[in-house]
Amino acid sequence: MNVNLTPTDIEIVIKAVQKALQAAQHEFVDSGWLSLKEGAKYAGVSYNTLLKYRQYGLQVCEIEGIKRISRKEIDRFPQEHSF
Repeated sequence: MNVNLTPTDIEIVIKAVQKALQAAQHEFVDSGWLSLKEGAKYAGVSYNTLLKYRQYGLQVCEIEGIKRISRKEIDRFPQEHSF
């Protein structure tokens, strides 16, 4: 099978793939689960501070070495530790 693509065809394919990747990323982020780096940004703290919060009970989901944190947990944690 021989496929001849023009540069315009290739650009269209690249844009379609980029759009699909962005949609997939938004779908994951909209699900409420964030990477720890994204979670730190969402919480308004540094990555190291977020790791320190884990020592104080911040719950992080880890499956096969992949760590994710829910937005609900990030919102809950400071309320539970406020005085």
